[in-house]
Amino acid sequence: MKVRWKEHEIIFATMATTVIILGNVWSKENNTELAFKNANVPFNFFVNVLMPGIGRSLSIYLAYLFVNLFTIPRLLFPRKFEAGMLKISLSLKKIECKGIAVKIFKGYVWFFLQIVLITLILGTAFTLFIYYQHEWLFHYPGFSFLPVKGHTDAQLINTYGEYLLALVLTVMYTLYACIRDIISSSLAKSNNKSFLVLILNQLTGFMMFLFILPIVYYSFDLTDKEAISTNIMVVAIPGFLLYLLNAYWLFPANGQKPFFNPSLIVKVLAAAFITMLPFGIGLSSHYDNSSPFFILFAFQLFVMTPISWLHYQQRKEKILELRGLEAELAKSKTDIQFLRSQINPHFLFNTLNTLYGTALQEKAESTASGIQKLGDIMRFMLHENNLDFIQMNREIEYLQNYISLQKLRTQSSPNIVIEDNIHDAHCKHKIAPMLLIPLVENAFKHGISLQEKSWIRIKLECDEKNIRFEVHNSMHAKKDNDPEKDKSGIGFKNVIERLKLVYGGRFQISTNGNGKEFFVKLAIQPNP
Repeated sequence: MKVRWKEHEIIFATMATTVIILGNVWSKENNTELAFKNANVPFNFFVNVLMPGIGRSLSIYLAYLFVNLFTIPRLLFPRKFEAGMLKISLSLKKIECKGIAVKIFKGYVWFFLQIVLITLILGTAFTLFIYYQHEWLFHYPGFSFLPVKGHTDAQLINTYGEYLLALVLTVMYTLYACIRDIISSSLAKSNNKSFLVLILNQLTGFMMFLFILPIVYYSFDLTDKEAISTNIMVVAIPGFLLYLLNAYWLFPANGQKPFFNPSLIVKVLAAAFITMLPFGIGLSSHYDNSSPFFILFAFQLFVMTPISWLHYQQRKEKILELRGLEAELAKSKTDIQFLRSQINPHFLFNTLNTLYGTALQEKAESTASGIQKLGDIMRFMLHENNLDFIQMNREIEYLQNYISLQKLRTQSSPNIVIEDNIHDAHCKHKIAPMLLIPLVENAFKHGISLQEKSWIRIKLECDEKNIRFEVHNSMHAKKDNDPEKDKSGIGFKNVIERLKLVYGGRFQISTNGNGKEFFVKLAIQPNP
């Protein structure tokens, strides 16, 4: 899915400029003609009214297009390519490195010169437009665009101020555009951000609509400007926020349950109240009574909530598909990490069976047990890991096999203590597979040292509503020559991502560490 932030912004800028220009042409009122006549200065409607009004908007729009279509793309994206080439060249030739570094430096210099050029052009244009729009003030001998002694401030053009205004507008917008394009580029390159892209596109489209309305009213003077601005702020913004919250979070999380169920009704009431609260308070204080507060709440509850429900029903499949895609992609990260090296599982199983038989014949029962546990782990990863949910006893069995193999590996080291306190008597729940093992894997990776005193304590218990899991381990800094030093395994980040996608707000996780020991505690409510 394509990020349309920049596209929506360009459409808005084009529409806004067009509306402002048409508003200048449409406007029949001219309050400045009398000032020209009183000062005995020739008046020309095109030169003194149309050209300044249209020219200011058009010059800003053209500068906007130049920054968006030429300046920013050449600053950001070629820089990434050249930075990558610079990193590669470091291992090749120093001359090439210097050449690319010089090219990057020239790119930034050229960017700075563009900002200066845009500022000069805009500042000059602003100064000229002010002159022609208020020419009766400056129609005196010895007029200069620079300050002149003997004249009041009203008879002088603040040329420096216009250039400063042009500089501030250019720099501020350039910074914003850089941030916008970096965010858009990051989202576009992420395979699991389709749902966020959908929300972002909805948001930027709404903002375009929100800002274009007051521009239309102000340009054509259609109605009371203050009333229109107030209505947009206190009605459109909270209404749209409630629509996003309902259609993309609350209603999808409701699953197949009907609309009128206690859990969803409470959430909808809370969402309607929270989204209108700051606007309702401001409106009530403005009118010195509480009626607008309750009217806005009623609008959120009885107008925007049904609209968001109908829209969700129309796009339900698309929304749920994108949410499901996020969960599947997060889960596939775990699958890829564990299965990357298993090119031919059947060959590995056959080999393990052969080793298991050989170990039994040689009466190496410990080795045979380890091979069997390894085989069970591999079967779990290849088969049950593909399911959305599995019984807790299967996850516990996998966990215990993994811990047993680690104990087998470290049993010759008296300084290593591994304690597992796993109570599965009440673990009748289902759980998303491979959620617990990454936490244990990290404990063994960072908590075990064959040269130093090490310990790991693992605890798992369940009740009717919760699954509670704790891992407490020592920590040891990896040596510089350790091949595992920069490898992160499945990673804590992936566990958090999967928990959010699978369980939403039905989990709590906390960590604590001081460099010598580390503690992680996870609590899951498996049933909504």
